[in-house]
Amino acid sequence: MFEVSEAYLKWFIEYGLKEDVGSGDHTSNACIDPKSRSKAALIVKDHGLIAGVELAKMIFLEVDPKMSFETYFTDGKPVIYGDIAFEVTCNTRSLLMVERLILNTMQRMSGIASMSSRFAFEVNDLPVKILDTRKTTPLLRPLEKWAVKIGGCQNYRTGLYDWIMIKDNHIDAAGGISEAIVSVHQYLKDQKLNLGITIEVRNLVELQEVLEVGGVTRIMLDNFEIPLLKEAVETVDGRFETEASGGIHLQNVRKIAMTGVDYISTGAVTHSAGILDLSLKII
Repeated sequence: MFEVSEAYLKWFIEYGLKEDVGSGDHTSNACIDPKSRSKAALIVKDHGLIAGVELAKMIFLEVDPKMSFETYFTDGKPVIYGDIAFEVTCNTRSLLMVERLILNTMQRMSGIASMSSRFAFEVNDLPVKILDTRKTTPLLRPLEKWAVKIGGCQNYRTGLYDWIMIKDNHIDAAGGISEAIVSVHQYLKDQKLNLGITIEVRNLVELQEVLEVGGVTRIMLDNFEIPLLKEAVETVDGRFETEASGGIHLQNVRKIAMTGVDYISTGAVTHSAGILDLSLKII
């Protein structure tokens, strides 16, 4: 499993249910015997990668510790229309109570995993890593980054706290590239932090300044046209890690990868992913 904390998962399940159930599932409470137990199947209604099976199991366990769960497709497996990802037997009221939380979450995670797998496939024979970004749904970032990993791409920063990323606004506000890098190093020293440092450059002039100053882990080449990107990678010549960013999509990611960059970061793996259509049916 991707490293999602147990505390986060407990919080997500608790508040996901509170949001939907509120004062009670009055429809089920009105029509279903409280002792009734049912078997249901998670039916796939699309083609892609399944994700969120392990999370679904956790949610069922939360509402019915006596439930039984049989997995047919684990997270990250390709599925097609008509496949059954899992079957679950549990208290009927509990089943109906968590149905929408499970479907909404799994559909989103599976959509992201499917998109991630398409990006990974485009460059699977090249020595480049596709990274996600912070362009995630607020409060759902751990689940969405988990889905990215399931699909075959990699996670970049978890948040603002685990990696230094000096972007154009930081540079402009700090007074320039040199000033920003010097300030970052002083801050890390003062705070006794050991973090990687990425700096964004917008053109070859800024790239040259970074090369002269040094002191970074990775240079992000933002919105470079492919010929300029190739020239920039050759100019860096392995002295620092290189990353392409900006305007990355499935139609151009391979051409960008072929310039020799070490990393390609794209928000598309999360913000442009749709859903994988799923249905939970009592059988």
